[in-house]
Amino acid sequence: MVRCWKRSETTELEDSQRMDEGPTVSCQFPHKAFWVTLSATLLLVIIALGVRGHLWVRQPDAQVVRITVPDLTGTLINQSALVDKHNDLVTYSVTSPANHTSTVLFDIKHGLICYKPMNQETCYLSKMERSDYENMQSLLQQSMQTVLLGNETQRQTEFLGVMGGSQVDVSTLEEPLQALCRHSSIHWTRRQDGPGKQRLVYFCIDICFPSNICVSVCFYYLPE
Repeated sequence: MVRCWKRSETTELEDSQRMDEGPTVSCQFPHKAFWVTLSATLLLVIIALGVRGHLWVRQPDAQVVRITVPDLTGTLINQSALVDKHNDLVTYSVTSPANHTSTVLFDIKHGLICYKPMNQETCYLSKMERSDYENMQSLLQQSMQTVLLGNETQRQTEFLGVMGGSQVDVSTLEEPLQALCRHSSIHWTRRQDGPGKQRLVYFCIDICFPSNICVSVCFYYLPE
């Protein structure tokens, strides 16, 4: 915006010299208002670009990875993994053909695995081993559904013995484990070579990882 006005106060000498030129017009450009407006506009543009870049670069903290693989009988295993990278948590939901769901929670930050079998008010804890960390690392790198071919999948069975007299107070656990096992009894387990003939296998949970490994985790009670 340019402000202009006519100059009316002149001296007699100036009047005599400018009789033929007409009235004088003076113009002034508002430099201060222009620079303030320009600075505000640039600031808004920078903020808008920064917000857009942050939203574009930032990845979601939690995502669902679905893994499909046939079991030994050819039936597809229905399972999904909720990956929470912000809290270092991976929650598996494994659904049986009878539509019963078991939950396996990997607490990577504290190095714990919690098993919540279907139709049971019991949770089982074990400590993560090197192979568990490797499987979780392969899962954290996934961002979409993963299909494992049966002839490329390595299958193995792990036995976890439920130790007698090892019940855990739920209040001593971290919040993710508390939420999963709030109304359940909790027991520690330890890895064993096998159940032995005199020990009864309680149940098994099949878990498949994107690293082409499927594990059948079977629980049994150790003699007290």
